[in-house]
Formats: sequence, C-alpha cells, structure tokens
Amino acid sequence: MKPLERHLTLREKILETIRDAIVSGSLQAGSKVSEPELAERFGISRTPIREAFRQLESEGYLTVIPRRGALVKQFSPRDVAEFYAIKSIMEGYAARQACSRLTEKELDRLQTTNNKLAELAKADDIKHFFKVHNDFHEIFIKAADNEKLMELIAGLVTKFQRLRFTSLSLPGRMAVSVQEHEKIIDAFRTRDGDLAETLVRKNAEYSGQVLMKEPAAVINK
Repeated sequence: MKPLERHLTLREKILETIRDAIVSGSLQAGSKVSEPELAERFGISRTPIREAFRQLESEGYLTVIPRRGALVKQFSPRDVAEFYAIKSIMEGYAARQACSRLTEKELDRLQTTNNKLAELAKADDIKHFFKVHNDFHEIFIKAADNEKLMELIAGLVTKFQRLRFTSLSLPGRMAVSVQEHEKIIDAFRTRDGDLAETLVRKNAEYSGQVLMKEPAAVINK
C-alpha cells in the first residue's frame, strides 16, 4: 500500500489506503479486506473502519456482506458496458443542452480546468487529475440547467467511481482525456450542440473500451 500524506484525517487515510490497494491491484477483485488488520494498523476501533467500508461500498470499491465482511467488488463485462452506455447518453444530452447556455466565463473555466488537467497528466498525478476531471464535467452538466439530470448523473458516477478512476489511471489515458476535452471545448465555443453531444458520448464510450481491454482487478470474467 502506498504511503499517505500526513495532512489527511484518519478517516481519509483509511479510505485512501483501501482505494490505493484496490486500484494498484494489491487487493484483487473478490478478495477480503481485513477489518482487524486495519483496526490494528491505525490503532482504532472497528466502528470507523465499518463506516469507511460503507462509503467505499457506495463508490463501487467494496461489497459488504453481513457476517462475512467486506470484499473487493467484482464487475462483470456487462456492468462496465452498461455503465458507460448510460453515462454516455446522459452526459451527451447534458452537453447538448449546455451548448447554448454556457457563458463565456464558464467556457473560460472549462479551458482553465483542462489546462490544469494537462499539467497533472504530465506529473502523472492521478488522484488530483481525477478530482479536477470531475470538476470539468460538472461545469457543463450544471450548465445544462436540469436538476433531475444532474442528480441522476451524480448518483450513477458515484456508484461506479472505481471504474472511472481505474480507466483514467491506465497508461496514457490522462493525456488522451485532455485532448478529448479540447475538442469538446471547441464544440461548446462554436455552439455546435450535435458535435458536443457526439464528442462527450465518444469520450465516455472510449473510457469503457480501454477498461475492457485492461480488466485486471476490476472485471470478474
């Protein structure tokens, strides 16, 4: 497991420790996450460990089974295909709706955010890249001005957070994402709703495709 930054809270350290172990492959799909081991490692009771397990379950990292404990969640190829198919449809629609609504200030924010992503990609900083990547998508999803759509997308992407993180962490994927975002920004600036929707959908679909080619520790076949 990777060393953790000292400024993190204890709860954040527990979450990061488990996430890192799963994404790095130290904990394989279907393997058990030891509650006693974590409690001993951090010198705490099992209650905060269980709370962390519940959050990680909501993010798609773990499956908590009564009387058996927590297991690293297994995804089937169908899970991956269906998630990215639905994500591409909803975010593509959001992009189309946002195209005529994005202000110049929001367009500039998209560009600034993608510039930051380019820096993080060069630094190979996947943790911060993932957070800023979420910010990029949130800008145009909010601009679509559809609360129900925003809630549906937020619920979906949270549940499958692990898939998204793993896909972006694959070699070269961050740089490709930055390039894709540049095309999306250009489509927004020219107010081309058809193109914006197509690019956003292809972006999501491609994420699923690269993950299917490198399924280690994620997909249970």
